Amino acid sequence: MKIQLKLLLLCLAIPLFIGFLSSTLIKQDTALYSSLTLPPLAPPSIVFPIVWTILYILMGVSCYLIVTSNHFDSKQALSFYALQLLLNFLWSPIFFHFQRYGIAFVILLFLILIVFLIIKSFYPISPLAAILQLPYFIWLTFAAYLNLGIILLNK
Repeated sequence: MKIQLKLLLLCLAIPLFIGFLSSTLIKQDTALYSSLTLPPLAPPSIVFPIVWTILYILMGVSCYLIVTSNHFDSKQALSFYALQLLLNFLWSPIFFHFQRYGIAFVILLFLILIVFLIIKSFYPISPLAAILQLPYFIWLTFAAYLNLGIILLNK
């Protein structure tokens, strides 16, 4: 299989840009994290941009594998992917800027469900594309734990 470099770069650029845009919108609000009472296992704030960059790259490669598959179910699978990008983008401003932790938690639950559907729909098309989504699914589950912990500890 020949790599379509421009398409790969586009598939990488989309989630990286969405993550960059979201983080730029909330940059001045992120100091809030250190002022909150955090649940056990909460990582220092420096961990988040590193993890998210890796996850966005994995998302992009996964998307590329689906886009280039020419599989008849790829459109539906990619619609789940697009929806998760929107939810992913919305979470940060709702959590950090508006400090609506409950709404952010509900968004995370929907995001986890959508990523599960992505994995399920990607697997028959490209098992590797589905596997590349697993770290994202795991991280979102951990993020939901953190989000819920923040809700409960910061009433």
